[in-house]
Amino acid sequence: MKTPKRLEQALIKLYNAFHNDELNPECCSACAVGNILDNHDSWKHLSNDHGSLTLSYVGRVHETLGRKFNGYSPLELLQIERIFLQACGFTVPLCHYNTKPENPRNKEILFNGLCAVVAYLCELDGIANVMDYSKIFEFENENPVYKFDVIYD
Repeated sequence: MKTPKRLEQALIKLYNAFHNDELNPECCSACAVGNILDNHDSWKHLSNDHGSLTLSYVGRVHETLGRKFNGYSPLELLQIERIFLQACGFTVPLCHYNTKPENPRNKEILFNGLCAVVAYLCELDGIANVMDYSKIFEFENENPVYKFDVIYD
């Protein structure tokens, strides 16, 4: 199955942000959606609260008009961000009195957030989760279903 363009582009951007330490759940231009949208923070006007699924007036207008931002609707973007924040350990919507992880830029925390986002992005496009590695451990009649060439240096 061919990976849809919007998914492929989103995965590349999230991968690069993660490995270049440019992923920050508390920054609208460096969070999951901020990275998917080329590090622009204008998406924050789609809702009144970071992490909320309630569209603002601007968000409702864009949603009603069928607008897409790098392939994603306003509601899809809000859901992506909510999933990312929650998987990173934030209580949403973000607020100074809501709980948050002690170190939100911790790689393990960010990885958990990304895993949840990737699963949702794949679900949106109706494809199997590209991060599901359980297939490599499948077996039939005591033999692995998939064979890999192991190269030792």
